[in-house]
Amino acid sequence: MIPFLKGLLVGLSVAAPVGPIGLLCIQRTLNKGKLSGFLSGLGAATADAIYGFIAAFGLTFISNFLISNQAIIRLFGGMFLIYLGGKIIISKPANKSAKSKEGIRILDDYLSTLLLTITNPMTIMSFLAIFAGLGLNIEKSNIKAFLMVIGVFLGSSLWWLILSNGINLFKDKLNQQTLKYINYVSGIIIVGFGITAIIKLF
Repeated sequence: MIPFLKGLLVGLSVAAPVGPIGLLCIQRTLNKGKLSGFLSGLGAATADAIYGFIAAFGLTFISNFLISNQAIIRLFGGMFLIYLGGKIIISKPANKSAKSKEGIRILDDYLSTLLLTITNPMTIMSFLAIFAGLGLNIEKSNIKAFLMVIGVFLGSSLWWLILSNGINLFKDKLNQQTLKYINYVSGIIIVGFGITAIIKLF
């Protein structure tokens, strides 16, 4: 179980830092409920597991392709962040009756964060470095590698579950004006992440 526990810790540590995905999870939890927030995080956890799988099983042809084309991929990711941030800025907080319909567009929440995390090829570099640092022998330990990937997914998912449920405790204490302000601020920050990602390409 040691590889699994290592993967669990890796998943938690990769997911925990607050970035655009964390802000999306918080904003969606406040506006649409904890299921929307959790599934937003689950999209990122899925992408982490995919990149962890590529790193753990030594699929160098995929990692090399992603790294060699990272400029184009990150450009797309930055533009997508700007789009999402702008959409949040102009959005209106959901009222009580609208919140009851939170499952209608739930798949969009999952797919958007999956796409955002996938369009950050540097994530795979993190997993390659972490797995190497943990001493994972890829050629002789496929079972260990698989257990670590499962651990990464569950560890990342656990963080998003904790975050969405924690934020949800404060949801009903916020009025519409406060939610509108949170949307505005989080949208601007997410747009800033997107602009920064694009500027770093030049």
